[in-house]
Amino acid sequence: MSRTSESESGTATTGRTVIDRKPAISAEQRMLTFHARLKERGLKSTGQRDDIARVFFEHGHHISAEELYAEVKKINPHVGYATIYRTLRLLKECALLYERHFDEGQARYEAVGERHHDHFICERCGRIIEFENAAIERMQNTVARDLGVTLTRHKMELYGICSDCKAQQQGMQ
Repeated sequence: MSRTSESESGTATTGRTVIDRKPAISAEQRMLTFHARLKERGLKSTGQRDDIARVFFEHGHHISAEELYAEVKKINPHVGYATIYRTLRLLKECALLYERHFDEGQARYEAVGERHHDHFICERCGRIIEFENAAIERMQNTVARDLGVTLTRHKMELYGICSDCKAQQQGMQ
């Protein structure tokens, strides 16, 4: 998947779709923020909490609690499901992750980013593609203006068949 910067793609002016932009905030920077927010809450940083948060931040894409558990177990076999869920809840309370419920209903988690994006979800393989499109954003603002409302947030989820599944299907014909 190509990673394109806004200046390279012209997104700000033309509305071209930008896919899977590389995060501007490193996992290490996110860990520092997590530790600061724990301290603000009077909570301590623990080894298990840190392992879970680090794996989550380094993963960089939507992950379920079960997938996170499997990844964390590779580096810390003593972590349990309850600790995974408690840490995910804590990251959410610290405003460091979003909990998403796509069509399949299973909670998936993604790190809070510095810019808004929308999602395409493949109905065959479950792949989630993040994208940004300035034309869509402008259109939403136009709709809000026409309705006489103030838009505070939104989420867009597009469902269909990804290019890999489409190519695989065409190859089978």
